[in-house]
Amino acid sequence: MARLGARRRRRIRHLELVGGNGDRLGAYAAPVRGAGRPDALRAGSDRADRIRDRGGDRARVRPGARPPRRGCGTARAPGRGAHRARVDRTRRSHRASVNVYFHTFGCKANQYDTALVRQAFSDHGASVVDDLAAADLAVVNSCTVTHESEAKLRRLVRRLGRGRPAPRTVVMGCAAARDDGAIAALPGVRAVVGGADPARVLAAAGLKPTRVDPVLRRFTANARGWLKIQDGCDEHCTFCATTLARGANRSRGIPELVAEARALAEHHAEIVLTGVHIGTYGKDRERGNGKGEGCSLGDLVEALVSAVPVVRFRLSSIEATEVDDTIAGLLIEAPRNLAAHLHAPLQSGSNRVLKRMGRHWYTAESYRARLDWIAARLPAFGLGADILAGFPGETDDDHGATMALVAALPFTYLHVFPYSERPGAAAARLGAPVPPRVLHQRALELRELGDTKARRHHAGRVGQRADGVVSGHAAGKVEVLTQDYVSVYLPTQEWDGSARFEVTIR
Repeated sequence: MARLGARRRRRIRHLELVGGNGDRLGAYAAPVRGAGRPDALRAGSDRADRIRDRGGDRARVRPGARPPRRGCGTARAPGRGAHRARVDRTRRSHRASVNVYFHTFGCKANQYDTALVRQAFSDHGASVVDDLAAADLAVVNSCTVTHESEAKLRRLVRRLGRGRPAPRTVVMGCAAARDDGAIAALPGVRAVVGGADPARVLAAAGLKPTRVDPVLRRFTANARGWLKIQDGCDEHCTFCATTLARGANRSRGIPELVAEARALAEHHAEIVLTGVHIGTYGKDRERGNGKGEGCSLGDLVEALVSAVPVVRFRLSSIEATEVDDTIAGLLIEAPRNLAAHLHAPLQSGSNRVLKRMGRHWYTAESYRARLDWIAARLPAFGLGADILAGFPGETDDDHGATMALVAALPFTYLHVFPYSERPGAAAARLGAPVPPRVLHQRALELRELGDTKARRHHAGRVGQRADGVVSGHAAGKVEVLTQDYVSVYLPTQEWDGSARFEVTIR
């Protein structure tokens, strides 16, 4: 057993690497048995997707779409058979098997990261298992958004350590990047790996990484897949520790993303574009070439819907004022290509609080104006938001301004979070903390308002036809997600096995 000191770079710290004769983790593994799933998606079936080609699924591409600007790159069409060969080729090893269990906390970006790491383990011969009792190794992808997310991580790792036999545990992700030694000291932790580099996670597990495929070929056994287009954030919201954990904005090239979207389209009817701050996609590339030649999120989305028209794309969280005219045009004119749904973080409806949060790029007025303009042009529009209740120094008037803005806008759901102090974030120094009782009461009021709006939107859609994609299976029912983010539950016997089809909202 070799013990290594923490490295200077924060992205990876191998605090304990376990080897030795007979250790199954130190050898390559046998052929893959199956694929695990991020924890957030376990409600669905683990069987292979029942996706089949249907002529009606080929959506019309918006006419007149302009090519990407210089600096974005263009995607070269694959040769005959080349794409399918790339997707279907199995990478296997022939040494002793290691069983790996995955668990994911947090956002869609984390779920994507887990999928890419899981693919790397499978490509190196590991068997991914859903049964913890069968696992030799557990890989836990962590989140640092709230105190509660880190508490859940610690509880899980302790539970893993109590197993008989207990799997060795590798903790990766955002909380791992900010670990001060507390995670490493938990029972059974083999290594703490900041970030989500698959090669580093493999090395931390004792597997010798060879080439790691940077293209995610399949997300999960589900009709919806994630595509991470960028990582990191250049903003410094005073309540947020994610920037500290993930670093600056780093955008992937359009040709690489088109290639990955084509691979995902072999298995998924909907592809969700995700990242940490997707509205800033391409801005780092503009700075990098020194000529003002970059690419925007709008350029990327146009390239994707043109190259992969068979799937429905959906944007994950995006700032309202970063929805440019290209994206708005696609939302309005090509809803089968780009789902008519936005999740636009609000955080607060008080300009005073927004300023103290460091969210300088919009005001309550500019946020409302952009979303009102889009909503007025869409017959069915899903609109969600993140709201932070009880930011330090938030007054009753500030909370009232948030309630008023939420009431005025056509939200169809809300994600409300009570403020949680994060180590290293500046918010705790900006004002007196809101008393816990008041904080939770404000969060409750916002949630109740959000629930009322969600019920109203759903009631208004009952009986209407919608473009649906299967998103899960549970308790004899199939969950179908519409373009405007309404869930419809069909009895399994009413489902013909299609991944995408028109559904009547009920």
